[in-house]
Amino acid sequence: MLATKEDIISKLRRDIASWEGFRPPEPGQTGSIGLGIIEKAFPNAVFPTGAVHEFISASPEDTAACGGFITGVVRSLIGNGGACIWVSYTRRIYPPGIKFFGIEPERIVFADVPKEKDVLWVTEEALKCEGVAVVICETRGLSFTESQRLQLAVEKSKATGFIIRKDVRKITTTACVSRWQVTSIPSETRNGVPGVGYPRWQVDLQKVRNGMPGSWTVEWKRKAFRLVLPEQVAERSRRYA
Repeated sequence: MLATKEDIISKLRRDIASWEGFRPPEPGQTGSIGLGIIEKAFPNAVFPTGAVHEFISASPEDTAACGGFITGVVRSLIGNGGACIWVSYTRRIYPPGIKFFGIEPERIVFADVPKEKDVLWVTEEALKCEGVAVVICETRGLSFTESQRLQLAVEKSKATGFIIRKDVRKITTTACVSRWQVTSIPSETRNGVPGVGYPRWQVDLQKVRNGMPGSWTVEWKRKAFRLVLPEQVAERSRRYA
């Protein structure tokens, strides 16, 4: 039976995604990392591992939000073993706070680099290491050429890279497969009890290669990402207006 036009187009899309580093999950694996509906934005509805993802931060508060969100993703990526290396020149993550996301701090190797100019070099070398599942990098500058080098490194090692670009004033083109912006928003208190509720973020996937960008409100609750519906956000705004 001759393949239909839709079948041909579908296969071509899968082939293009594979050529650009997007791989379907292995047989018996779901490929899900717990992001729920957000994962539908990616090719084949699978979060791209073995790729470099860029996070844009304009303030220390945004950097903290990106760090928290990424930590929730990393929990799934290192679940079957593999090291996580966090590279920075001015670390803004509080290691004991990582336990809230279901990761023991000793699972992460913190590489504090004295000079900012060496951060990307250390990151590239870390991405090349065997046994490394994830590398998180905090930096300010990231040129297209530098991002290409990082992408080439992960295509060989199959590690996943997260680049948090701090204090960004101008967004430049990079070779990263996706660009995110994560900001903190007011949380919902727990059963009306005064205090701070579960972490809640506005997550904007600004670009994703061969995927569909989108915007979602999510929170971290009981060691998992939960989608917050628009009516829930509106209800909280009316309550505290």
